[in-house]
Amino acid sequence: MITSSQALVLSATGIDVTLGRRHILHDVSLPPLPAGSVTALLGPNGSGKSTLLRTLAGLVSGRGDVTLGGEVLHRCTGRAPARDVVYLPQALPAGVHLRVLESVLAAGHGARRAARDSVSATAPTPAVVMALLTQLGIEALAMRFLDELSGGQRQLVGLAQALIRAPRILLLDEPLSALDLHHQFQVMRLIARETVARQMITVVVMHDLSIAMRHADAAVMLRDGRVVAAGNVEDVVTADAIARVFDVQARVERCSRGLPQLIVDDVVTPV
Repeated sequence: MITSSQALVLSATGIDVTLGRRHILHDVSLPPLPAGSVTALLGPNGSGKSTLLRTLAGLVSGRGDVTLGGEVLHRCTGRAPARDVVYLPQALPAGVHLRVLESVLAAGHGARRAARDSVSATAPTPAVVMALLTQLGIEALAMRFLDELSGGQRQLVGLAQALIRAPRILLLDEPLSALDLHHQFQVMRLIARETVARQMITVVVMHDLSIAMRHADAAVMLRDGRVVAAGNVEDVVTADAIARVFDVQARVERCSRGLPQLIVDDVVTPV
């Protein structure tokens, strides 16, 4: 078993997935993803981003290998995620009648029962959970029931449940999709900060390229189930790649603080 998070590198090679009659992913390989890094999966709807994320989590069957620190994590068998992996779907299951505080505590205790080492076996306390909810700006929701919350609020609670489990690999499927503009930036800043602090490997499916450029270290751009570009985020998110993948004319400029942002000039009409 790997004991040093500093040695952790997530790799995926030859990922090939067919669901029913649809060939979703075509021999996808990712660059090594080191501990302490955030990688954005980018691409248009139907490009295979969510399927790739679920494959990394061990939830989708296919061909290929996923390794962690050189050890095989799984071989795309469709089994449930390994203990080291936390996968957060776009939305929490509906109809769960638990208070927010209870649900996050339960997630932490579930991770503790599954853990094998003493560090990750430390049970979260209500105070620890409240501190995390405060970081996410939802401490006022602690005693609210999950089934009373809006979609965006449930999304934030889901992120709290994921972070409290202290995973080595954090896989997030569009964690910003139901959030307002303020919370999109706040949450991605928190994800990036916690990824470094906890030395996690974080992979995020997202659509906002400007937020990806600000908060991700690396990016993988997909179209039609194939990798178009992968590597450092600023090397991947270029005008040429955006035109090829998204059919838009765009450019990357710097805001007043010197941070990258995407300016879309026009939509490219396919020939």
